[in-house]
Amino acid sequence: MAYPPFLDLAPFQHAEGVVELPGSKSISIRALLLAALADGTTSLSGLLDSDDTRVMLGALEQLGVPVARVDGEVVVTGVGVVPNAAAEIFVGNSGLSARTLVALLGLTGGDYRIHGVPRMHERPIGDLVDALNAVGAGISYELAQGYPPLRIGTANIDRSRPFRVRGNVSSQFLTGILQAAPLLSGRGPVVVEVEGELISKPYIEITLGMMARFGIEVERDGWARFTVPAGSRYRSPGRFAVEGDASSASYFLAAGAIAGGPVRVTGAGRASVQGDAKFAEALAAMGARIEYGEDWMEARGPESGRLRAFDLDLNHIPDAAMTLAVCALFAEGTSVLRNIGSWRVKETDRLAAMATELRKTGAVVEEGADYLRVTPPVRVLPDAAIDTYDDHRMAMCFSLVAVGGVPVRIHEPGCVAKTFPDYFERLAKLSKSNGSVAGSE
Repeated sequence: MAYPPFLDLAPFQHAEGVVELPGSKSISIRALLLAALADGTTSLSGLLDSDDTRVMLGALEQLGVPVARVDGEVVVTGVGVVPNAAAEIFVGNSGLSARTLVALLGLTGGDYRIHGVPRMHERPIGDLVDALNAVGAGISYELAQGYPPLRIGTANIDRSRPFRVRGNVSSQFLTGILQAAPLLSGRGPVVVEVEGELISKPYIEITLGMMARFGIEVERDGWARFTVPAGSRYRSPGRFAVEGDASSASYFLAAGAIAGGPVRVTGAGRASVQGDAKFAEALAAMGARIEYGEDWMEARGPESGRLRAFDLDLNHIPDAAMTLAVCALFAEGTSVLRNIGSWRVKETDRLAAMATELRKTGAVVEEGADYLRVTPPVRVLPDAAIDTYDDHRMAMCFSLVAVGGVPVRIHEPGCVAKTFPDYFERLAKLSKSNGSVAGSE
């Protein structure tokens, strides 16, 4: 879907409706990789169709993994170890794709180059490379130390040594090593140790749960030590349904909480394996009225009419936490988002970007190393022109300014193609008054 250089979003007076969520990005990318490594053929339904998943699909095809599209599903024929030992792989700005592929190819070895868009070359990967090279991988930096582009050469893995990886920058480093570890388990168990505090633990829960669905039960000692049993092999479950994206759900649930509701999302609910499903609990702490089913969630505004301010540790829901920052514009009092330092190494420096753009609405914002303190204006300034930094979540978060009844301009709205190409059309359907979308060249 093509978008113009900017979108003007007219103010909503009320939001109400039902939204079927697109597939989870986190689950889709993991499922593609595990299906490629599994014995047998896997039919994936509900797979997210976005820039990030296309990056992973393209990488698998370059590596020689058979991928087909049949009756709306993606069918992956597992190969165990990727057959093509040389390839140049473009990962765009998909951090999860980059980090899981680096771990896989770093352990199998070959002749690979992994590169992406300029922002990807600013996103740290040194902790992962150090962990892999320490056991015998042959990964080198093409430009700046600690960052892509990367060259991956011959590997001579010492299978007797545990992997040791830092956990305080990105949980994706641990995910990458865990998912690749079974390829080394033929001669004994593979041990992965986490150094320091592990952030974003719910994403590791997704990784472990999906590895189990594909036949591998990882043993664990809390969050510090993980063991892949000797002789582990991925086995296809035959069919795998990707649940709806809980991070994407946050925007629509917030719309219901800000603009009355009810707004219901389907595809993720009480049974969700995604940590971002707990975003609904944060809305409830703000006074929103939340209801759940097994695969749906619904939000209404507070009975009192206005959301309450909050002070929350949001390390467990880093992506959905961004949505709360904009919700704070419509709350009574000063809100504090804590333990969100991982925002700085995402698609952009989200802490700095969020602080800058919130100030355009009139908010008073204090930006710390790993926190934001947001005091809403008496009246949110109309017609703010929001820069999105080529970050899909910046665009989607600030669309909620319009849901709060204030017109807003979103620059470069096409960045939502990373995870949710038709986001603005879905949002507009919730308007029960004059909420609309207009573009301009």
